[in-house]
Amino acid sequence: MTTPALLPLSGRRLPPLNLGASAFPHHRATLRLSEKFILLLILSAFITLCFGAFFFLPDSSKHKRFDLGLEDVLIPHVDTSKGGKNLGGFLIHGQGHDEHRHREEEERLRNKIRADHEKALEEAKEKLKKSRDEIQAEIQTEKNKVVQELKKKDSKPLPPVPLPNLVGINSGEPADPDIREKRNKVKEMMKHAWDNYRQYGWGHNELKPIARKGHSTNIFGNSQMGATIVDALDTLYIMGLHDEFREGQEWIDKNLDFSVNSEVSVFEVNIRFIGGLLAAYYLSGQEVFKIKAVQLAGKLLPAFNTPTGIPWAMVNLKSGVGRNWGWASAGSSILAEFGTLHMEFVHLSYLTGDPVYYNKVMHIRKLLQKMDRPNGLYPNYLNPRTGRWGQHHTSVGGLGDSFYEYLLKAWLMSDKTDTEARKMYDDAIEAIEKHLIRKSNGGLTFIGEWKNGHLERKMGHLTCFAGGMFALGADGSRDDKAGHYLQLGAEIAHTCHESYDRTALKLGPEAFKFDGGVEAVAVRQNEKYYILRPEVIETYWYMWRFTHDPKYRQWGWEAIQAIDKYCRVSGGFSGVKDVYSSSPTYDDVQQSFFLAETLKYLYLLFSNDDLLPLDNWVFNTEAHPLPVLHLANTTLSGNPAYR
Repeated sequence: MTTPALLPLSGRRLPPLNLGASAFPHHRATLRLSEKFILLLILSAFITLCFGAFFFLPDSSKHKRFDLGLEDVLIPHVDTSKGGKNLGGFLIHGQGHDEHRHREEEERLRNKIRADHEKALEEAKEKLKKSRDEIQAEIQTEKNKVVQELKKKDSKPLPPVPLPNLVGINSGEPADPDIREKRNKVKEMMKHAWDNYRQYGWGHNELKPIARKGHSTNIFGNSQMGATIVDALDTLYIMGLHDEFREGQEWIDKNLDFSVNSEVSVFEVNIRFIGGLLAAYYLSGQEVFKIKAVQLAGKLLPAFNTPTGIPWAMVNLKSGVGRNWGWASAGSSILAEFGTLHMEFVHLSYLTGDPVYYNKVMHIRKLLQKMDRPNGLYPNYLNPRTGRWGQHHTSVGGLGDSFYEYLLKAWLMSDKTDTEARKMYDDAIEAIEKHLIRKSNGGLTFIGEWKNGHLERKMGHLTCFAGGMFALGADGSRDDKAGHYLQLGAEIAHTCHESYDRTALKLGPEAFKFDGGVEAVAVRQNEKYYILRPEVIETYWYMWRFTHDPKYRQWGWEAIQAIDKYCRVSGGFSGVKDVYSSSPTYDDVQQSFFLAETLKYLYLLFSNDDLLPLDNWVFNTEAHPLPVLHLANTTLSGNPAYR
């Protein structure tokens, strides 16, 4: 199994797998002395050939059309009264005068070619006198000019779109001094994480806080795309860290480039980059974020070029070639990946007036509605070539989780008009409750996984987000079951808190079992790690918003103290490999989602409800807030040109 430092995971994610990205070394050519002589010979031979060719060409006086770019050799003719001959509608001038003129023109042309030849040779000699570094610098300058021209072409202004009503983007200061102090502690932790990334990992996707250098995983391909910068922007903004926000904006404006030969995860890039850029745009109003989001979305669209329209898991940003993870059930796409695009893509159509994004995600929905579901459950794997399910494995944790989340949030984001999404959510939750949710012998409610016809009594840290989802979806439930789902959310929150409380560090493991006498405890060594995940804290926050029960703030404060004590290092924050060990080893990765989600949810937990109120904002699965769209339906754009 992989070590936590290599996990391509955040928010709702894939299970721990090590899929190392291939590295493609770049080779720089060096100009050696022999190459200089070869270059001179080639230049000389080419120019001499061009020059000599004129002496071997047929005499133009014997051919009435020898076009060397001279004017008036062939003249459209309508009048033959002045000594010329009309041949096929063109006038050929009388022989004597024209031969003399042609000879003069040819002589002038030969002299010009001779001079150009000598000039080219001199320029070539001058070039070859320069050092390798000077030549490379000139080449780089020319490349930069081309890149800037392409950027200008790509940065054409998008059509003006009326912004939704944006409420509560810079408020939330608590009156209670104790709560304010705890909120300020979270802000200080954010500053520590950001400042160290700024110093040691700037421009890299993530940070290795102990080695104090940049870090990346295969989900971002082989390029430095500044994932932490994009992921952290909205957290910086709502915390009032505006200088840091401007630093990030400047880097994005100057350096974030999607025309790279890099294979990325469609899902991860969508939730982190497109979600992060859209949230930064809505919060700040800065056009650069919207423009970059739309540019990136265009690079993801080729992933949908499959026989079914179910997108590939990965796509090369330059070539548009897509493929799936090799381990995923005979080349299948993953439910939580292709099912976690709806929020961002609807907003892209809203902002651009282009229905292509909306149509892509609605096509996925229509296809899923037509398919049979074993026991009413959605399997985690779907083959994009055949349109058939892969192995019948169902999970509300990794591989499945955020699909269900986005059904609910599609309804909320549409101002509760997308009733089709709400019906799909209600149907799915009923099947989950019937087949996957159980109570342990000790009275803990947990969500298991359906594998090969039986229930596995194990719950992942990723699954802990579901407590918040049940609370968020309680209002509007079928059969007046709002109270039931709010209670179910509270029970899941309690179980996940127990998974934290039963460890030495008071931080939760990656997965925990409910077998025999073992409850809410990890059994396998490779499930005992904590990589700064947010899902448990996310559920605390939602439960706080809907109940204002002070225990959720107390549990959140416990998590803050544990993270600060056991995960904080001088160079940032690191995950730990064993939460049951009182002296754990670090995985040396500061995940981008720690800044995007974990610290944001903690900050919101100790803020007033008027900061990003849930009636006006819906958080994507990377905790990027997107505004509710008050439209007749989620169909298309607020752009007046499209309505």
